[in-house]
Amino acid sequence: MRVLIAGASGFLGTHLSDHLRVHGHEVTALVRREPASEHESRWDPAAGQIDAAVVDRADAVVNLAGASVAGNPHSRKWAEEVMESRVATTRLLARTIAASERPAAFMAGNGISFYGDHGDAPVTEESDSRGDALLTRVAREWDEAAEEARAAGSRVCVLRTAPVMDRTAPPLKQLRLLFQAGGGARLGSGEQHMPMISLRDWIGATSYLIESRDVSGPFNLCCPRTPTNAEFTRALAHALHRKAFLAVPGSVLKAAAGDMAPELLGSVNARPAALERAGYDFEDEDVREVLAAALS
Repeated sequence: MRVLIAGASGFLGTHLSDHLRVHGHEVTALVRREPASEHESRWDPAAGQIDAAVVDRADAVVNLAGASVAGNPHSRKWAEEVMESRVATTRLLARTIAASERPAAFMAGNGISFYGDHGDAPVTEESDSRGDALLTRVAREWDEAAEEARAAGSRVCVLRTAPVMDRTAPPLKQLRLLFQAGGGARLGSGEQHMPMISLRDWIGATSYLIESRDVSGPFNLCCPRTPTNAEFTRALAHALHRKAFLAVPGSVLKAAAGDMAPELLGSVNARPAALERAGYDFEDEDVREVLAAALS
């Protein structure tokens, strides 16, 4: 297949590109710099510029572009950049796909934060979106930005991605160092559910959706058994042979984390129901297996 990837130079994009190429697919990266080299195509999402011919040739388009969420949670400018970088790229790609005579499949990046706080209730792709937290609002608009591609008949898969666990990348990279230094702690009560997925399952699931010709809709990219924050804290401490008896009070987190506090204290007991129905077989089903894969 011919696969076009926005955000190909990022952590997930780099690993996905390598995986697809190893499996015989032709990968082209959308880049903003000039000049673009071989297997690259220049675009400028802010100016609405993209080579429509490159999109026309693609069998699948993957959007992983977006500003880092590891910014200043008290900054309005940062919050606007997080929103706009995701919505603008998705809208431009969806519009270009819609204008094609043969609309490519669209793997539209998104986040598990779409659902908001659901407490202990199991959350599947059929669950509603609740609350007004920053990343929940971002995920809603991000989702809506893909509508032109859907309306044009593109096979749109919305990748509602949970935090991807790998020792070389956030959030596990920082948490590993913190726990190794003895600073491991549960957040608030620790009873909130905390979805996650291993890097190899994220790559496996995304490539599975790219190659599957007859599936579409939203997909929760998370391990089948979502742990609570307390379960994750115990599992990570055990994996690193450390103790983790501390707890960070919710009031302290709310003051320190600002707009990101709901992402740390809210509960999303997510299930990858649509992926399982589509036939994807997870390698890492619970927090113990996810961390073992991530830290190996």
